Amino acid sequence: MANKPVLLTGIQPSGDLHIGNYFGAMKPFVELAQTGGYQTYVMVVDYHALNTVQDSDQMRRRIREIAMAYLAVGLDPNEIILFQQSAVPAHTELAWIFDAITTMPYLMRAHAFKDAEAKNKEISVGTFNYPMLMAADILLYDTTLVPVGKDNKQHIEITRDTAEKFNRIFKEEVFTLPEGHIQSGVEIVPGTDGQKMSKSYGNVIQLFGSHDDLVKAVMSIVTDSSGERPQNVYAIHKLVRSEEELEQMYTEHKGNYKVLKEFLIEDLDRYFAPIRAKHEELKSDDSIVDLVLEAGKREARAVSETKMEQVRRAIGVA
Repeated sequence: MANKPVLLTGIQPSGDLHIGNYFGAMKPFVELAQTGGYQTYVMVVDYHALNTVQDSDQMRRRIREIAMAYLAVGLDPNEIILFQQSAVPAHTELAWIFDAITTMPYLMRAHAFKDAEAKNKEISVGTFNYPMLMAADILLYDTTLVPVGKDNKQHIEITRDTAEKFNRIFKEEVFTLPEGHIQSGVEIVPGTDGQKMSKSYGNVIQLFGSHDDLVKAVMSIVTDSSGERPQNVYAIHKLVRSEEELEQMYTEHKGNYKVLKEFLIEDLDRYFAPIRAKHEELKSDDSIVDLVLEAGKREARAVSETKMEQVRRAIGVA
């Protein structure tokens, strides 16, 4: 396992997950991890989340929720290393070292900073140097591949720049340069209003919601009565059933949007039943997630500390 290329992803502990999260990020990552070709690290990036989540009870709950969710959707704790960012002190230590070799004008190019500045937001230091903590997250583990969306490629560019600069300044090849992996064929999942599914738009179908939640969400999907088929319903439906099957279904029930939504409810219920059952099992036994996170912490600390010994020697503090 140690000789395999390293696959790493960082997941912010956020609120209720929806099926857009699942099809857009979770499912593709799990499939990549399940190929068996990588040593896989899955990090709950709670220190990154601290920029927006500043309630201790909420933070604790969300950390557990996101860990449970990824185990429920198919990550095998015996094959991956799942851990909390905050449980590994090397992340913040290395971020500080990177801060010391990074200029403010360089960080002012970061999209998150520019977006906050454009909106006249008061910008925290955490938001400003967010890319350095992210670079530390990635570089500590000699990461080979980082799955990113098309709009997040800059994170990988900054990480590579930082690794190259460190290696050049301290005249030692300490860090491996990672590559970004943009998953092909991943569609944007429309929400109940036709826009991209997003918590901020309030247009979601919850991943772990109740049957009543599912019915309410699907029945609220906006449809265009002028079309031959309800496009927003169809766009979601084809994620869980083949288009050949849907062609017949949507032709037979052309114009009967209520029936088509009922079919979608049935198919979503059936598709997500095993995932929801696993999630309920994990919720019923706190010790499962505790043990996985504890094992992940030990593994991640050991690997990161080996890398930090190399870093400290390179910069002359050890």
